[in-house]
Amino acid sequence: MSTLIVPPLLSSPRDDAMHLYRAFKGFGTDTSAVISILAHRDAAQRALIQHEYRALYAEDLLKRLTSELTGKLETAVLLWMHDLPGRDAIIVRQALIADILNLETATEVICSRTSSQIQVFKQHYYAKFGVHLEHDIELRASGDHKKLLLAYVSTPRYEGREVDRNMVEKDAKALYKAGERRLGTDEKTFIRVFSERSAAHLAAVDSAYHNMYGNSLKKAIKKETSGHFEHALKTILQCSENPAMYFVKLLRKAMKGLGTNDSALIRVIVTRTEIDMQYIKAEYLKKYRKTLNDAVHSETSGHYRAFLLALLGPNQ
Repeated sequence: MSTLIVPPLLSSPRDDAMHLYRAFKGFGTDTSAVISILAHRDAAQRALIQHEYRALYAEDLLKRLTSELTGKLETAVLLWMHDLPGRDAIIVRQALIADILNLETATEVICSRTSSQIQVFKQHYYAKFGVHLEHDIELRASGDHKKLLLAYVSTPRYEGREVDRNMVEKDAKALYKAGERRLGTDEKTFIRVFSERSAAHLAAVDSAYHNMYGNSLKKAIKKETSGHFEHALKTILQCSENPAMYFVKLLRKAMKGLGTNDSALIRVIVTRTEIDMQYIKAEYLKKYRKTLNDAVHSETSGHYRAFLLALLGPNQ
């Protein structure tokens, strides 16, 4: 079967819809053609392709993709077809309502997003599933982890780079008093500071904490907290300082050792491609002296590999 290679940006959404229809027709799917079209289209273009496909063929493109693709490739392509907030809503909902509750994934997505990203994905969550995100968190999470998630998704945070030095020092002292200085931990203080302060402010608090007490805030969190609560605090802190490095470590963990954690690999690549993948690739190369593309290439195969590498772009 000859493969239909479509120039990445020259086709109109209508042309793309027609090429996809042709790729599905006949005996077997021309998967290379599907990848060459969809992996090179942004969220707005993908939405238009879906619209044109329905108009031309009275059929839902996502349903067609479900019936034409299988396995890990199907999972990756279907997730990619949504826009950013819709995707986050789907990932978090699946993690919270799964038979085996996946609080780790829900925490990763919620705590690595900016305040404005969370507000938009909350709207998508309600529109798609008819329940508020807070309702599902209330139902499925517990203890201090639940309190932190609820505070984090409902509190608007400043997203600029300016910080108030006096406030930074005050927060560093409050966190020290709430943790390392006392017997037991005052979790309320950690929840308040981590859910209310901007990323720039938290990064400054970490630096001030280290200067004042000779210890990193990350180590203090590790010592004073545990489980999902610890994971949430560490995610917020890491993403306040260097979100790209946070995702580099997630990718490394997904590919390290025996076997590959494909759901984590798909989740990170698909959700970050349209946000900060160039920074993630640069940080990965700097930290591990190997390109992210090469790492993904050695852990995957077939059309699944081709799709992920197409999303990653040039090997650099």
